[in-house]
Amino acid sequence: MNAVEQYIEQFPENVQHIMLKIRTVILSEVPDAEEKISYGMPGYFLNNKPLVYFAGYKNHIGFYATPNGHEKFAEKLSVYKQGKGSVQFPLDKEIPYDLIAEIVKFRKESSFI
Repeated sequence: MNAVEQYIEQFPENVQHIMLKIRTVILSEVPDAEEKISYGMPGYFLNNKPLVYFAGYKNHIGFYATPNGHEKFAEKLSVYKQGKGSVQFPLDKEIPYDLIAEIVKFRKESSFI
C-alpha cells in the first residue's frame, strides 16, 4: 500500500469511495503522473511540477489546481465555496468528476507543453 492509499484509508468508507474515484479520474487523465503525499495530502506531479492535489475534510473534499486551474474554470467552480487556490466539493452533494477531469487535462496541457 502506498502513501496515498494509506492517506485515503484513514477516512470513512463513503469518503474513501469519493477519494478513490478522484484518484482514478486524475490517473486516467495523466497516467504517467507521479503520485505522492505533499503538503500532507495526495499530490500529482509531472516532470516534478505539480498538477493537482486533493484532501479529505469532515464535510468536503478540497481540490487544489493552482495557479491556473481555478482561473480557467472560474465560472464552473463559482457554485462551490472557494479559498485562495482551493475549491470545496461538499460531501453531501454530487462530486463533479467530469469537471475534475477537465481541470486535470487543462493543467497537464497548459503546464507541460
